[in-house]
Amino acid sequence: MKKFATSICLVLLLSGNIAAAQDKPAQLSGFDRDRARSMLQMIADDVRKHYYDPKFHGLDWNARVAEARNKIDSSPSFNMALSHIAGALDALNDSHTFFLPPSRPYRHDFGYQTAMIGDRCFVLRVRPGSDAEGKGLKPGDEVLTINGFAPSRDNLWKMQYVFESLRPQASLHLQLRSPSGADRPLEVLAKMQPMLQVKDLSNGNDISEIIRDYEDEDRRMRTRWQELGDLYVLKISRFLFSDSEADDMIGRARKHKAMIVDLRGNGGGAVDSLQSLLGRLFENEVKIADRVRRNDTKPFVAKSHRNPYNGKVVVLVDSRSASASELFARVVQVEKRGVVMGDTSSGSVMESMHYRYQTGTQTIAFFGASITDADLIMKDGVSLEHHGVVPDETVLPTAADLAANRDPVLAHAAETLGYKMTADEAGKLFPYQWSKQ
Repeated sequence: MKKFATSICLVLLLSGNIAAAQDKPAQLSGFDRDRARSMLQMIADDVRKHYYDPKFHGLDWNARVAEARNKIDSSPSFNMALSHIAGALDALNDSHTFFLPPSRPYRHDFGYQTAMIGDRCFVLRVRPGSDAEGKGLKPGDEVLTINGFAPSRDNLWKMQYVFESLRPQASLHLQLRSPSGADRPLEVLAKMQPMLQVKDLSNGNDISEIIRDYEDEDRRMRTRWQELGDLYVLKISRFLFSDSEADDMIGRARKHKAMIVDLRGNGGGAVDSLQSLLGRLFENEVKIADRVRRNDTKPFVAKSHRNPYNGKVVVLVDSRSASASELFARVVQVEKRGVVMGDTSSGSVMESMHYRYQTGTQTIAFFGASITDADLIMKDGVSLEHHGVVPDETVLPTAADLAANRDPVLAHAAETLGYKMTADEAGKLFPYQWSKQ
């Protein structure tokens, strides 16, 4: 299935020996150094073959790979060597081209989530029972710095990638500002929970645990909805659903005069799901974008459904809305099919393929890379990459709203469609569900 990248994530690894992915305080062994060189070479070769721009935006790709190889040769640790592989890909400045390092033998969780709201970074939620909660971190706290770095729209995802996936930190030093305006420092410890290492797939207990993990993820990311008189509110966490599921979503919508499609926090997903849902909003075929590949340019369209929804539509986006969710919102906006509200979206809109690799024989390391194979130029001739979708109406929650679990964005959207809803009521419609630990 062709996908838009959703976010930086690790390749699922079901292996009994992944010691090479752990922190190594001792000198990097020759074996692991060779392994890092091999990883770099495999990924670099596929970038040469598949990256959509054969000129690499003017970057001398061969020289950049050689630079990374030289840095690996002098790296003191395996994690640092992996960082140089990630750095080579990051030089392309492409949201969908990135390194997927070998998986860790543990789940790494700081127990809180942040997001950019406007140009400021705020804590959205804090996991109950976490070290962060115990030390007084609260929703609505503004994050001024993380380990000394000021977060921005350009670098927050990179900080999360480095501190949580590429080179996991045992703790983070935060400089915070509370909704009252008081500043304070805070050190937050990560929870390191060992992951199941499957050695024998015939072990029923092991398989049951894997299944439970998948079911938990599906439960958290499922599409949810509320039917409120003439208003239908559809909360889509990811574009990963079938045609029949899209039929169900829009089938319910047809009973209502207006629909809010809430794509806040939606990092993207599958091409087919995007086409399926968009096609159910238009009477005729609609052009999503032009796919600009290495050797050709072709239109990317959504075919109209035989019985599309014809009521009013409002789409909600925020800084975490990325890729497919941005395309959905922009098509609705360009085609004047509805109104987009919220915050400027992520600006992470390319099309890519994920490549999976392995290196080693007795000790195998699984890793991967996402490589962009198409830029997407919208009907107005503009790419959303690094720009995002600018809402027709900007509506942002305040620090006090976050602290009180109020949702003024959803409440305002409902009011414009004739449904009275307070921000407190809106904040309770779709309660957040943490993953199990």
